[in-house]
Amino acid sequence: MSKPRGPTIGLLGSYGGRNVGDEAILTSILSSIRKGRPDASTVVFSRSPEHTRIHHEGVDVVGWEGVSREPASQIVSRLDVMVLGGGGILYDTEARRYLRLVRLAQEQNVPVFTYALGAGPLTDRLDCMMVRETLTATTTITVRDEESRLVLEEAGVMSTITVTADPALLLEQEEFGHDLLRAEGVPEGERLVGMSVREPGRAAEHLDSQGYHELLAHVGDFLVRRLDAYVVFVPMERDDIRHSHAVLSHMSAADRCRVLHGNYRPRQILGLVRHLDLVVGMRLHFLIFAALQGVPLLPLPYAGKVFDFAQQLGAPALSGVVREAAGPLLAEVDRVWDERPAHTERINARTPALRARAAATAEHFLSQLDIISPRTTVWGPAA
Repeated sequence: MSKPRGPTIGLLGSYGGRNVGDEAILTSILSSIRKGRPDASTVVFSRSPEHTRIHHEGVDVVGWEGVSREPASQIVSRLDVMVLGGGGILYDTEARRYLRLVRLAQEQNVPVFTYALGAGPLTDRLDCMMVRETLTATTTITVRDEESRLVLEEAGVMSTITVTADPALLLEQEEFGHDLLRAEGVPEGERLVGMSVREPGRAAEHLDSQGYHELLAHVGDFLVRRLDAYVVFVPMERDDIRHSHAVLSHMSAADRCRVLHGNYRPRQILGLVRHLDLVVGMRLHFLIFAALQGVPLLPLPYAGKVFDFAQQLGAPALSGVVREAAGPLLAEVDRVWDERPAHTERINARTPALRARAAATAEHFLSQLDIISPRTTVWGPAA
Protein backbone atom coordinates (compact mmCIF):
# COMPACT_ATOMS: atom_id res chain seq x y z
CA MET A 1 0.00 0.00 0.00
CA SER A 2 1.50 3.35 -1.01
CA LYS A 3 2.06 6.01 1.60
CA PRO A 4 -0.52 8.82 1.36
CA ARG A 5 0.81 12.22 0.36
CA GLY A 6 0.99 14.75 3.16
CA PRO A 7 0.64 18.51 2.79
CA THR A 8 3.07 20.62 0.78
CA ILE A 9 4.29 23.62 2.76
CA GLY A 10 5.95 26.64 1.19
CA LEU A 11 8.42 28.56 3.36
CA LEU A 12 9.04 32.16 2.35
CA GLY A 13 11.55 34.30 4.22
CA SER A 14 15.01 35.80 3.91
CA TYR A 15 16.48 32.38 3.27
CA GLY A 16 19.56 31.74 1.20
CA GLY A 17 20.96 35.18 2.00
CA ARG A 18 23.89 33.73 3.95
CA ASN A 19 22.73 35.27 7.21
CA VAL A 20 23.28 32.89 10.13
CA GLY A 21 20.25 34.23 11.99
CA ASP A 22 17.85 33.72 9.09
CA GLU A 23 19.27 30.26 8.47
CA ALA A 24 18.78 29.46 12.16
CA ILE A 25 15.13 30.42 11.79
CA LEU A 26 14.72 28.17 8.75
CA THR A 27 16.54 25.31 10.48
CA SER A 28 14.23 25.54 13.50
CA ILE A 29 11.01 25.79 11.46
CA LEU A 30 12.00 22.80 9.32
CA SER A 31 12.86 20.80 12.43
CA SER A 32 9.45 21.58 13.99
CA ILE A 33 7.63 20.53 10.81
CA ARG A 34 9.57 17.29 10.51
CA LYS A 35 8.83 16.37 14.13
CA GLY A 36 5.16 17.33 13.99
CA ARG A 37 4.22 16.34 10.42
CA PRO A 38 6.79 13.89 9.03
CA ASP A 39 4.46 13.26 6.09
CA ALA A 40 4.75 16.88 4.92
CA SER A 41 6.80 18.08 1.95
CA THR A 42 8.49 21.46 2.12
CA VAL A 43 9.31 23.97 -0.61
CA VAL A 44 11.78 26.68 0.40
CA PHE A 45 11.71 29.93 -1.55
CA SER A 46 15.36 30.93 -1.50
CA ARG A 47 17.40 33.95 -2.53
CA SER A 48 20.26 31.53 -3.27
CA PRO A 49 18.85 28.08 -4.18
CA GLU A 50 22.30 26.49 -4.38
CA HIS A 51 23.16 27.62 -0.84
CA THR A 52 19.86 26.33 0.51
CA ARG A 53 20.17 22.95 -1.21
CA ILE A 54 23.62 22.45 0.30
CA HIS A 55 22.64 23.43 3.84
CA HIS A 56 19.11 22.04 4.09
CA GLU A 57 18.69 18.48 2.89
CA GLY A 58 15.36 16.88 2.08
CA VAL A 59 13.56 20.01 0.87
CA ASP A 60 12.55 21.28 -2.54
CA VAL A 61 14.17 24.63 -3.29
CA VAL A 62 13.07 27.27 -5.76
CA GLY A 63 14.49 30.67 -6.56
CA TRP A 64 11.99 33.50 -6.49
CA GLU A 65 13.88 36.73 -7.01
CA GLY A 66 13.46 37.97 -10.57
CA VAL A 67 10.84 35.32 -11.36
CA SER A 68 7.84 36.63 -13.28
CA ARG A 69 4.21 36.12 -12.33
CA GLU A 70 3.31 33.06 -14.43
CA PRO A 71 6.11 30.69 -13.35
CA ALA A 72 5.78 31.92 -9.77
CA SER A 73 2.04 31.14 -9.86
CA GLN A 74 2.75 27.61 -11.07
CA ILE A 75 5.07 27.02 -8.13
CA VAL A 76 2.64 28.50 -5.60
CA SER A 77 -0.24 26.38 -6.99
CA ARG A 78 1.53 23.25 -5.70
CA LEU A 79 1.21 24.39 -2.09
CA ASP A 80 -1.35 23.46 0.53
CA VAL A 81 -0.18 26.29 2.80
CA MET A 82 2.39 29.08 2.66
CA VAL A 83 4.42 30.15 5.69
CA LEU A 84 5.63 33.76 5.66
CA GLY A 85 8.56 34.31 8.04
CA GLY A 86 10.06 34.37 10.45
CA GLY A 87 12.51 37.17 10.86
CA GLY A 88 12.64 40.80 9.81
CA ILE A 89 11.38 40.92 6.23
CA LEU A 90 8.60 43.51 6.31
CA TYR A 91 10.43 46.80 5.95
CA ASP A 92 10.47 49.63 3.44
CA THR A 93 11.02 48.59 -0.21
CA GLU A 94 11.57 44.95 0.80
CA ALA A 95 8.09 44.12 2.11
CA ARG A 96 6.45 44.47 -1.31
CA ARG A 97 8.82 41.89 -2.81
CA TYR A 98 7.82 39.18 -0.35
CA LEU A 99 4.14 40.10 -0.35
CA ARG A 100 3.98 39.74 -4.13
CA LEU A 101 4.34 35.96 -3.66
CA VAL A 102 1.92 35.98 -0.74
CA ARG A 103 -0.71 37.65 -2.93
CA LEU A 104 -0.22 35.00 -5.60
CA ALA A 105 -0.93 32.36 -2.96
CA GLN A 106 -4.04 34.16 -1.77
CA GLU A 107 -5.32 34.53 -5.32
CA GLN A 108 -5.16 30.73 -5.59
CA ASN A 109 -6.84 30.23 -2.19
CA VAL A 110 -3.66 28.93 -0.58
CA PRO A 111 -3.84 29.68 3.18
CA VAL A 112 -1.00 31.87 4.50
CA PHE A 113 0.38 31.60 8.03
CA THR A 114 2.72 34.34 9.29
CA TYR A 115 5.41 32.82 11.49
CA ALA A 116 7.10 35.09 14.07
CA LEU A 117 7.53 37.99 11.67
CA GLY A 118 9.76 40.96 12.24
CA ALA A 119 8.62 44.33 10.87
CA GLY A 120 10.04 47.82 10.55
CA PRO A 121 11.04 50.40 9.65
CA LEU A 122 7.84 50.58 7.61
CA THR A 123 6.79 54.03 6.43
CA ASP A 124 6.53 53.79 2.63
CA ARG A 125 2.91 54.18 1.50
CA LEU A 126 3.01 51.32 -1.00
CA ASP A 127 4.60 48.91 1.46
CA CYS A 128 2.15 49.88 4.20
CA MET A 129 -0.80 49.37 1.86
CA MET A 130 0.43 45.93 0.76
CA VAL A 131 1.12 44.90 4.36
CA ARG A 132 -2.31 46.08 5.48
CA GLU A 133 -4.23 44.38 2.68
CA THR A 134 -2.20 41.17 2.51
CA LEU A 135 -1.79 40.37 6.20
CA THR A 136 -5.46 41.01 6.89
CA ALA A 137 -6.24 38.04 4.61
CA THR A 138 -3.79 35.64 6.30
CA THR A 139 -4.85 32.77 8.55
CA THR A 140 -2.88 33.95 11.58
CA ILE A 141 -0.53 36.85 12.28
CA THR A 142 2.30 36.20 14.72
CA VAL A 143 5.27 38.51 15.28
CA ARG A 144 8.42 37.99 17.29
CA ASP A 145 8.47 41.24 19.30
CA GLU A 146 6.31 44.11 20.52
CA GLU A 147 7.84 46.65 18.16
CA SER A 148 6.82 44.55 15.15
CA ARG A 149 3.24 44.48 16.41
CA LEU A 150 3.25 48.28 16.78
CA VAL A 151 4.73 48.71 13.31
CA LEU A 152 2.00 46.55 11.76
CA GLU A 153 -0.73 48.31 13.71
CA GLU A 154 0.59 51.70 12.59
CA ALA A 155 0.56 50.40 9.00
CA GLY A 156 -3.18 49.80 9.44
CA VAL A 157 -3.38 46.07 10.17
CA MET A 158 -6.59 45.60 12.18
CA SER A 159 -6.49 41.82 12.65
CA THR A 160 -5.35 40.21 15.91
CA ILE A 161 -1.55 40.18 16.12
CA THR A 162 0.03 37.73 18.54
CA VAL A 163 3.50 38.39 19.94
CA THR A 164 5.52 35.20 20.16
CA ALA A 165 9.29 34.55 20.19
CA ASP A 166 11.99 33.98 17.61
CA PRO A 167 12.00 30.42 16.17
CA ALA A 168 15.79 30.27 16.56
CA LEU A 169 15.25 29.86 20.32
CA LEU A 170 14.49 26.21 19.53
CA LEU A 171 17.81 25.61 17.78
CA GLU A 172 19.91 22.65 18.93
CA GLN A 173 23.69 22.95 18.94
CA GLU A 174 26.37 21.10 17.04
CA GLU A 175 29.79 20.60 18.58
CA PHE A 176 32.32 23.33 17.83
CA GLY A 177 35.54 21.74 18.99
CA HIS A 178 38.87 23.22 20.01
CA ASP A 179 40.28 22.06 16.69
CA LEU A 180 38.03 24.54 14.89
CA LEU A 181 39.04 27.31 17.27
CA ARG A 182 42.71 26.53 16.68
CA ALA A 183 42.14 26.57 12.92
CA GLU A 184 40.73 30.09 13.30
CA GLY A 185 43.81 31.16 15.31
CA VAL A 186 42.00 31.34 18.65
CA PRO A 187 44.39 30.14 21.40
CA GLU A 188 43.36 27.69 24.10
CA GLY A 189 43.34 28.58 27.76
CA GLU A 190 42.29 32.20 27.22
CA ARG A 191 39.29 34.05 28.57
CA LEU A 192 37.15 34.52 25.46
CA VAL A 193 34.71 37.34 24.78
CA GLY A 194 32.55 37.18 21.65
CA MET A 195 31.67 40.35 19.77
CA SER A 196 29.14 40.79 16.98
CA VAL A 197 28.97 43.87 14.76
CA ARG A 198 26.88 44.63 11.72
CA GLU A 199 26.67 47.02 8.78
CA PRO A 200 24.58 50.17 8.56
CA GLY A 201 21.65 49.81 6.19
CA ARG A 202 17.89 49.94 5.83
CA ALA A 203 17.34 47.62 8.79
CA ALA A 204 19.80 49.66 10.90
CA GLU A 205 19.18 53.13 9.59
CA HIS A 206 20.27 54.93 12.78
CA LEU A 207 23.83 53.58 12.83
CA ASP A 208 26.53 56.19 12.42
CA SER A 209 28.75 54.51 9.84
CA GLN A 210 31.58 56.92 10.64
CA GLY A 211 31.62 56.69 14.42
CA TYR A 212 30.45 53.32 15.63
CA HIS A 213 33.54 51.40 14.48
CA GLU A 214 35.67 53.61 16.71
CA LEU A 215 33.22 53.30 19.60
CA LEU A 216 33.29 49.51 19.41
CA ALA A 217 37.09 49.62 19.18
CA HIS A 218 37.10 51.28 22.60
CA VAL A 219 34.98 48.38 23.85
CA GLY A 220 37.36 45.82 22.35
CA ASP A 221 40.42 47.46 23.91
CA PHE A 222 38.64 47.65 27.25
CA LEU A 223 37.76 43.94 27.12
CA VAL A 224 41.40 43.05 26.50
CA ARG A 225 42.87 45.31 29.19
CA ARG A 226 40.26 45.17 31.93
CA LEU A 227 39.29 41.50 31.59
CA ASP A 228 42.58 40.17 30.21
CA ALA A 229 40.38 38.67 27.50
CA TYR A 230 40.87 37.48 23.96
CA VAL A 231 38.19 38.95 21.69
CA VAL A 232 36.58 36.77 19.01
CA PHE A 233 34.56 38.62 16.36
CA VAL A 234 31.78 36.33 15.11
CA PRO A 235 30.32 37.39 11.73
CA MET A 236 26.66 36.50 11.27
CA GLU A 237 26.79 37.72 7.66
CA ARG A 238 29.79 37.76 5.34
CA ASP A 239 29.82 41.57 5.28
CA ASP A 240 30.22 41.54 9.06
CA ILE A 241 33.81 40.42 8.43
CA ARG A 242 34.58 43.77 6.81
CA HIS A 243 33.02 45.72 9.66
CA SER A 244 34.83 43.59 12.24
CA HIS A 245 38.14 44.46 10.58
CA ALA A 246 37.08 48.12 10.53
CA VAL A 247 36.70 47.93 14.32
CA LEU A 248 40.09 46.21 14.60
CA SER A 249 41.70 49.00 12.58
CA HIS A 250 40.90 51.42 15.44
CA MET A 251 42.09 49.11 18.23
CA SER A 252 45.45 49.30 19.95
CA ALA A 253 45.07 45.72 21.22
CA ALA A 254 44.22 44.17 17.85
CA ASP A 255 46.82 41.44 18.41
CA ARG A 256 44.52 40.00 21.08
CA CYS A 257 41.61 39.58 18.64
CA ARG A 258 40.51 37.25 15.87
CA VAL A 259 37.80 37.55 13.24
CA LEU A 260 36.27 34.20 12.28
CA HIS A 261 36.38 33.61 8.52
CA GLY A 262 34.95 30.09 8.15
CA ASN A 263 31.52 29.25 6.77
CA TYR A 264 29.61 27.73 9.68
CA ARG A 265 26.09 26.42 10.12
CA PRO A 266 23.85 28.08 12.73
CA ARG A 267 24.08 25.03 14.99
CA GLN A 268 27.87 25.24 14.86
CA ILE A 269 27.87 28.92 15.85
CA LEU A 270 25.58 27.98 18.74
CA GLY A 271 28.16 25.37 19.72
CA LEU A 272 30.93 27.98 19.47
CA VAL A 273 29.16 30.31 21.90
CA ARG A 274 29.49 27.64 24.60
CA HIS A 275 33.22 28.42 24.73
CA LEU A 276 32.68 32.13 25.45
CA ASP A 277 32.80 33.80 28.87
CA LEU A 278 30.93 36.95 27.79
CA VAL A 279 29.08 38.18 24.70
CA VAL A 280 28.86 41.80 23.54
CA GLY A 281 26.75 41.99 20.45
CA MET A 282 24.64 43.86 17.94
CA ARG A 283 23.24 40.91 15.97
CA LEU A 284 20.01 39.61 17.51
CA HIS A 285 20.70 35.94 16.86
CA PHE A 286 24.18 36.07 18.34
CA LEU A 287 22.51 37.30 21.53
CA ILE A 288 19.89 34.56 21.26
CA PHE A 289 22.67 31.98 20.99
CA ALA A 290 24.31 33.43 24.11
CA ALA A 291 21.03 33.15 26.01
CA LEU A 292 20.59 29.53 24.92
CA GLN A 293 24.08 28.73 26.25
CA GLY A 294 23.64 30.70 29.49
CA VAL A 295 26.46 33.11 28.63
CA PRO A 296 26.30 36.62 30.18
CA LEU A 297 25.53 39.15 27.46
CA LEU A 298 25.47 42.86 26.79
CA PRO A 299 23.22 43.80 23.87
CA LEU A 300 24.14 46.85 21.79
CA PRO A 301 20.69 47.83 20.49
CA TYR A 302 20.59 49.31 17.00
CA ALA A 303 16.90 48.39 16.54
CA GLY A 304 13.81 47.68 18.60
CA LYS A 305 14.07 43.91 18.17
CA VAL A 306 17.39 43.86 20.05
CA PHE A 307 16.12 46.16 22.77
CA ASP A 308 12.95 44.08 23.13
CA PHE A 309 14.96 40.86 23.49
CA ALA A 310 17.18 42.49 26.11
CA GLN A 311 14.13 43.57 28.09
CA GLN A 312 12.63 40.08 28.00
CA LEU A 313 15.88 38.62 29.34
CA GLY A 314 16.36 41.33 31.93
CA ALA A 315 19.70 42.09 30.29
CA PRO A 316 21.17 45.61 30.34
CA ALA A 317 20.82 47.58 27.13
CA LEU A 318 21.82 51.17 26.57
CA SER A 319 19.27 52.70 24.21
CA GLY A 320 21.02 54.47 21.35
CA VAL A 321 24.34 53.04 22.49
CA VAL A 322 25.86 53.20 19.02
CA ARG A 323 25.67 57.00 19.18
CA GLU A 324 26.89 57.39 22.77
CA ALA A 325 30.31 58.29 24.11
CA ALA A 326 32.43 55.34 25.15
CA GLY A 327 32.32 56.01 28.90
CA PRO A 328 28.80 54.78 29.76
CA LEU A 329 29.23 51.74 27.54
CA LEU A 330 32.54 50.73 29.11
CA ALA A 331 31.04 51.17 32.56
CA GLU A 332 28.20 48.83 31.57
CA VAL A 333 30.64 46.22 30.22
CA ASP A 334 32.51 46.43 33.54
CA ARG A 335 29.33 46.01 35.56
CA VAL A 336 28.09 43.04 33.53
CA TRP A 337 31.43 41.30 34.00
CA ASP A 338 31.51 41.92 37.75
CA GLU A 339 27.92 40.72 38.12
CA ARG A 340 28.09 37.81 35.66
CA PRO A 341 26.88 35.11 38.11
CA ALA A 342 23.66 37.08 38.64
CA HIS A 343 23.32 37.70 34.90
CA THR A 344 23.80 34.01 34.16
CA GLU A 345 21.18 33.07 36.74
CA ARG A 346 18.68 35.56 35.30
CA ILE A 347 19.29 34.40 31.73
CA ASN A 348 18.87 30.75 32.69
CA ALA A 349 15.66 31.59 34.55
CA ARG A 350 14.02 33.57 31.73
CA THR A 351 15.14 31.78 28.57
CA PRO A 352 12.89 28.70 29.05
CA ALA A 353 9.78 30.91 28.91
CA LEU A 354 10.94 32.38 25.59
CA ARG A 355 11.63 28.90 24.25
CA ALA A 356 8.15 27.85 25.33
CA ARG A 357 6.62 30.75 23.39
CA ALA A 358 8.61 29.77 20.31
CA ALA A 359 7.44 26.17 20.70
CA ALA A 360 3.83 27.36 21.06
CA THR A 361 4.07 29.06 17.66
CA ALA A 362 5.21 25.79 16.09
CA GLU A 363 2.40 23.90 17.81
CA HIS A 364 -0.18 26.44 16.69
CA PHE A 365 1.01 26.20 13.10
CA LEU A 366 0.85 22.41 13.22
CA SER A 367 -2.69 22.55 14.61
CA GLN A 368 -3.71 24.86 11.76
CA LEU A 369 -2.02 22.52 9.32
CA ASP A 370 -4.04 19.60 10.68
CA ILE A 371 -7.21 21.56 9.87
CA ILE A 372 -6.02 22.45 6.38
CA SER A 373 -4.64 18.98 5.67
CA PRO A 374 -5.85 16.33 8.16
CA ARG A 375 -3.51 13.50 8.96
CA THR A 376 -4.24 10.27 7.13
CA THR A 377 -4.15 7.02 9.07
CA VAL A 378 -2.54 4.18 7.17
CA TRP A 379 -4.15 0.87 8.14
CA GLY A 380 -1.92 -2.14 8.13
CA PRO A 381 -3.02 -5.73 7.46
CA ALA A 382 -5.34 -7.27 10.05
CA ALA A 383 -3.62 -9.36 12.71
